[in-house]
Formats: sequence, C-alpha cells, structure tokens
Amino acid sequence: MPSASPGQLWSVDEHLEDILSTVQPLDPIELQLLDAQGCVLVEDVTVPVSLPPFDNSSMDGYAVRVADVAGASEEYPAVLTVIGDVAAGQAEQPAVGPGQAARIMTGAPVPPGAEAVVPVEWTDGGLGGGPVSGMRAHSAAPEAAFGEVRVHRPAAARAHVRAQGSDVRAGDRALSTGTVLGPPQIALLAAIGRGTVRVRPRPRVVVVSTGSELVQPGEALGQGQIYDSNSFALAAAARDAGALAYRVGAVSDDAETLRSTIEDQLIRADLIVTTGGVSVGAYDVVKEALSGIGDPDEESGLGAGGGVEFRKLAMQPGKPQGFGSVGPDHTPLLALPGNPVSSYVSFELFVRPAIRTLMGLAGDAVHRPTTRAVLRSDKALTSPAGRRQFLRGAYDAGAGAIDPVGGSGSHLIAALAQADALIVVPEAVTSVEPGTEVDVVLLG
Repeated sequence: MPSASPGQLWSVDEHLEDILSTVQPLDPIELQLLDAQGCVLVEDVTVPVSLPPFDNSSMDGYAVRVADVAGASEEYPAVLTVIGDVAAGQAEQPAVGPGQAARIMTGAPVPPGAEAVVPVEWTDGGLGGGPVSGMRAHSAAPEAAFGEVRVHRPAAARAHVRAQGSDVRAGDRALSTGTVLGPPQIALLAAIGRGTVRVRPRPRVVVVSTGSELVQPGEALGQGQIYDSNSFALAAAARDAGALAYRVGAVSDDAETLRSTIEDQLIRADLIVTTGGVSVGAYDVVKEALSGIGDPDEESGLGAGGGVEFRKLAMQPGKPQGFGSVGPDHTPLLALPGNPVSSYVSFELFVRPAIRTLMGLAGDAVHRPTTRAVLRSDKALTSPAGRRQFLRGAYDAGAGAIDPVGGSGSHLIAALAQADALIVVPEAVTSVEPGTEVDVVLLG
C-alpha cells in the first residue's frame, strides 16, 4: 500500500487501484452444494454420466413400434395389446413386441422394442371410446395397465423420446472455472451427481457504524440523536454484492471501545467496513483509533496488520476515506464517511469491488455496469472543479436518459432511495447542460 504525503489529494482511480492491488481472492474450500450458492467455482466440472442417462419418454402415453401405428386415425385406429406399465424409476421394463404397447410415464425409460411414444391424448386410454385427456391413476385402476388401447394417430421414429445424452454427454465440461453458482448451476451439479464443489467462499464482511448520536431502529430517540441507517445500508449492500454480512451496532465515540470492537470482530471477518469518524473533527473516532496502528513487531491485536491510512479523495461526496489492514491475518479494512449518501456511494465505488475481488471475480464482474445516457433536467448540473462528482439519478433504459434525483447533499437518504444509478461528472467539468450525454453507473 503506497503511503500518501501530507495534503495529497488522491484520485478515485488511484484509491480504487490501491485497494484492488492489495485485496486478494480468498483461498478455495470444498462446500456442500447449497452452501456454495453465490460462490465462484475454482475448477472445471466434467460430466461423469450423460444427461439424461437413458432414453426416456417426454410424455405420458404409450411406448409403441412405428410400424404398428402407421396409418392410424380416429376412424381406423391401431388396436394394440397393453403389456404393462413403465414408470419413472422402474428398474425393469417389459419388452414391446409386434402389436403391443406399454403404458409409459414422463421420464420413464423407453422399454426394449419400442421405437416411439404416442401421447395418451392420441389414444382412447384403454377405455374403448374417443380420445382421452389423461390417464387414470394406477392405484385407482390397475387394470388399465393391461387390455387394449386404440391409437388414433401415427408416430414417427423417436417421437416424444428424449435421447440419452441429449442434454450433456459423459466427458463434457459442465461448468468452467470462474462460474458464479446460482440456482441453475446448483441444479446441474446435483443432476450429474456432485454433492460438493470446490469454490472460493463468500467473503465475510463486518460492518461497524460509529457515533454516540446513533440509536438502533425501534428504540426511542433522545435529544440530538438519529437512527443508525448506515450499518443497515452497508450490510444490505454487502449481501447484494455476494458477501455474508455481519452488522455491529453503533459504537460510541471512544477510540479504545472501537479498537476492542474491531479486534473482537476479526475472528469472523474477511473484510471490515467502518462508517463515520474519518474526517477532521475532534470526535472522529475511527481516525483516532486506527491512525497509529501497524506496528510490525506486534504479533497480535490490530497492530499486527499493516495499518490504516486516511486520505482525501478528489470526489464528491466521499472526500475522506481510509484503507489498510488490521490484525494478525492482515484483514482489509475500509473506513467510509458517515454521511449516508457519502457512505453508500463510497461502498459502491470501493467496497463492492473489494468484495467481488475477494470472491475471485475479475474484469467487468468486479464493477457495476456503466453506460451513457442523455441528461434530462430543468437546469444545468454544477460540479466543483477538480472533483469527480457522483449524483443520484433515475435511469430510463428505454429512452437512454437519466434524471437527477434530489440534490447534491450527502445527507439526502430519501432521494437515494429513489435512485438506481449514479451520474458521473468528471473532474474537469464544472457544468453539465440538459441534453448532454453523461457517464452513468447502474446500481442494479
């Protein structure tokens, strides 16, 4: 981690590059399938058995020989002898000979001798009348597995038969390294018989909010107090990014209390995120508590890490930031501002990419998608010179346009709740006129 000179103003890109060059993907582990949901695969998975593993029926109906139903119609049906049932999971099947049919269920193996399946709707269902809409339950009418069936339509060879290996064949690559395991991927792994899989685990992110003025939602507010929203927002954002998030209730403005709280959390943290206390005030506890740590001779506690550096960034909102590592495992720590919008924007720009990197993702998968959109507003947007500004916006994908939501104030939570994108105003731009095309970060 490069050291900043006093008064240095870091760019957004420099700060992010420092974070991503320091944070390393978590070591792989073997997990049960459901525990691996949301994780990144670290091995190619090869199919051990074809899917489906045998020819099977795609319909409820009758397994037949093609020659026996050639030319069949409602007026001149093919009359076949039913020799039994073939159900899904049945180990042995009756062999279908000339003039015979086996009643077959969806997913059941196609029996020996059969060449096609005719849907039950193409038959009289063994009732001797016209076409039927379904089969009688075997438990209610076991005699329907025998007798005769009238087939009213012909069937081509392999009709309504799912061929062995038509999904994937043994030896095929089912999933590649780097795949994020969602429900369809979990289903495929289960279908080919994998009970466990090797992945990078979901990062454990501990969120700590600071401030003696903070009260937990549901409690009564006292004079000068506000509800702690940041820890909820950041914990939710961490989960959205793919992490396991642990929220620590607000810590008072006391440096020793904060240090001990963070130290206690190290056992369950792959990343620690604090919010508040990073500016230049007399009660900025995070800066006070963490600025002096990083003793290379200390073998335990917070000081065993590399230390935390506090910086000023050329951005609005979110100018004050902190980044470093703490504890014996050099656990990464990102210290974010306390204003709600500053905190959330900082999370999207810096913490989310760190989480995605810990997961083992790379390239575009690390960052939120970006696009270009036309600014729709009643007046020009202003931005301070030398600062990259991130304004909240509502993105209209159909029109390719973006509408500002709320003002530039970093305390405007209600406006943030209406936004689904960030409007990016570059450092060299101080005014953006309506109708101008701007860069937009899509927040999902």
